[in-house]
Amino acid sequence: MFTKGIHHVAVICSNYERSKHFYVNILGLPIIQETFRAVRHSYKLDLAVGNGGAIELFSFPNPPNRPTTPEACGLRHLAFKVDDLDVSVAYLTANDILVEPIRTDELTNKRFTFFKDPDGLPLELYET
Repeated sequence: MFTKGIHHVAVICSNYERSKHFYVNILGLPIIQETFRAVRHSYKLDLAVGNGGAIELFSFPNPPNRPTTPEACGLRHLAFKVDDLDVSVAYLTANDILVEPIRTDELTNKRFTFFKDPDGLPLELYET
C-alpha cells in the first residue's frame, strides 16, 4: 500500500477568530503556523493533531454553507481519539459545547460521541 496515514484534514470556517478559539483554546490543538494570505483575504492556521497529523483551518470571504444532511456526499465527520470519553465529554460540557449522548460502536464495542465545531462540522470523540 502506498499510503502511510493521514497527513492533514482541511476545514473551511466562516468566522476565523471564533474557530481559532474553538480548535486552539477548547480542543487544545497546538498551533504549528499561522499565515495570512493577503491575495486571497484568507488565513491558514496549521494545527497539530496526535502523532504528526494536522488540521488546516482556512478562512475565506463568504464560503458556501455545508449541506445539512448528515449523509451528504463529502466528508462526513472528523474523529479524535481519546483515552477517557467521560472526562472529555465533561470538559466539553463545562465549556458550553453541546455533546450528543454516548453510544457504543456495535462492531468494536468502543464508546463514542459527537459534537460540532462553530460552523456545525460534526466532530467525533472515539475512546481507544
